[in-house]
Amino acid sequence: MKKYLFLCLFGVIAIALASNIGFNKSAFSSSPNNRVEEVRKFASENGYNEKIAFFVDFSITSNKYRFFVIDLKSGKILEKGLVAHGSGSESGKANGKLKFSNTDGSYCSSVGKYMIKNSYSGDFGKAYRLIGLDNTNSNAFSRAIVLHKYSKVPDNETTNPIVLSLGCPMVSPSFFSILERYIDSSEKNIVLYIYD
Repeated sequence: MKKYLFLCLFGVIAIALASNIGFNKSAFSSSPNNRVEEVRKFASENGYNEKIAFFVDFSITSNKYRFFVIDLKSGKILEKGLVAHGSGSESGKANGKLKFSNTDGSYCSSVGKYMIKNSYSGDFGKAYRLIGLDNTNSNAFSRAIVLHKYSKVPDNETTNPIVLSLGCPMVSPSFFSILERYIDSSEKNIVLYIYD
């Protein structure tokens, strides 16, 4: 009887540990280490911040955490939050996948690497200009694609999709204040990598 109880207890502990490990991995599962390695190498070769980078995984639905602040040395998630995508990306969905565009007036999000540039005060308060570093987002500056906050973006995961933007990565005010601390204290520009 003791042996049976021990085996049952061992089984319960093993299942609990396995589910916990799976849960922790799922937070950034669609961003394999090669993306972190790619940005680490890119930052090092181009004079960007080599300690941290921001990652947005648009293959994750908008009601789940998909904006990650990553320690480039360890690959560890330091912060995570919700982020809106463009209304044009939503209305242009095909087979459940978001549409991306670099075209002005498309209201789509654009994938690729961005340099987070200087802050300014705009319609949503403080925001950060984004410079597209790839062919897929090279028009970001002329399209006025910026990193900004919006009070309608929730702080925590929800059951329903969140509000849409006009193409900008848009976060909650409280998550923006976290990002702001990283950006404003960085001696070098931080890379934001948006992908699906």
